[in-house]
This record gives sequence, structure tokens and C-alpha cells, in this order.
Amino acid sequence: MEPINILLLAVALAMDAFAVSIATGVALKSVSPRQTFRLAWHFGLFQAMMPVIGWSAGLTVRSRIEAYDHWIAFALLAFVAQGMLRSAFKGDHGGEDAKDPTRGLTMVMLSVATSIDALAVGLSLSMINVSIWTPALIIGVVAGAFTTAGMHLGKVIGSVAMLSRWAEMTGGIVLLAIGINILREHGVLNFF
Repeated sequence: MEPINILLLAVALAMDAFAVSIATGVALKSVSPRQTFRLAWHFGLFQAMMPVIGWSAGLTVRSRIEAYDHWIAFALLAFVAQGMLRSAFKGDHGGEDAKDPTRGLTMVMLSVATSIDALAVGLSLSMINVSIWTPALIIGVVAGAFTTAGMHLGKVIGSVAMLSRWAEMTGGIVLLAIGINILREHGVLNFF
């Protein structure tokens, strides 16, 4: 997988974390360096771990499905993309309560919720025989950076819903484009 595709994949996966961190910044109104570090660390860690878990699961079944693995990768990416797009059009970005969302169980639940799509991506990468370590590291670092930026952007802006919607739509479109590119690389779209 080319480095630009890994970076685009990481950015697409970071869109959920970015949207949630903007909402968190708005909810907190005053964001401390400790809160920023906690959320960025956890979002980045979970975003890096989930593809490794999905990739490991994919290794056990790869030899049985090599003939149509690119279709599975496309289907998984398309599934994640449609979920992001549906969420963007619904405006379903969850509202944090007065409690600090960068602590405790709330932070863990947000970390899992924003990184679950990375599990499917890891499975997809194993299907096309891509090593996971570099992509997982890049995905984690990008998610951490987007979380940090999102928290500070959230405390500055007032209209979270519109920015969150565009961020999720962009993420969904990028994931779908990567899936189409996988089909193209495997010769399925030779007529283009």
C-alpha cells in the first residue's frame, strides 16, 4: 500500500475522533493540556490497536479467500463509509453531558466508538496482504493529532453540528474511494 493511501486512510479514520473531540471541546469550553493529552492518547491508542486486532483476525482466514479478498476489502470499507455518511446526514454526533468526557468510562466508550471502523480496515488490510505495523502507527498518530486539533477547535467555534457533519462525510467518501482503488489495483475496474 502506497504511503499516500495509508495517510488518506488514517485521515479518513480520524474523522470520527475529530468530530467527537470538537464536540468535547465545545462541551468543556475550557480545555486543559491534561484533558487534551488524555483524549488524544486514548483515541490514538485505540485507533492504532483496532486495525492490528482486525488484521490478526484476517490472517487466520486469508488463505481461504484470496481469490475474492479485494471484494471483501471493498465491502468492508464501503460498509464503514456508508455508516459514516449515514451518521453525517442524520446529524448523530452524540451530546456530551456536563460530566468531563475525557475521564473514566465515558472516555473508554468514546475511544471504542470512534475506532471501531478501524477494526474493519485492519481486516481489509490483511485480506490484501498488507503489513499492519506502519499503517497502525500512522493511524494512531493521525488520530491523536486530529483529536488535539479538534478539542481546541471545539472550544473556539460554536457550530459543531455543521463541521462534524462535513468531517464525517469527507471520511466516508475517502474510505469509499480507497475501496474503489483496491478494486482498480486488482484489475476489477480495467475498463476505466
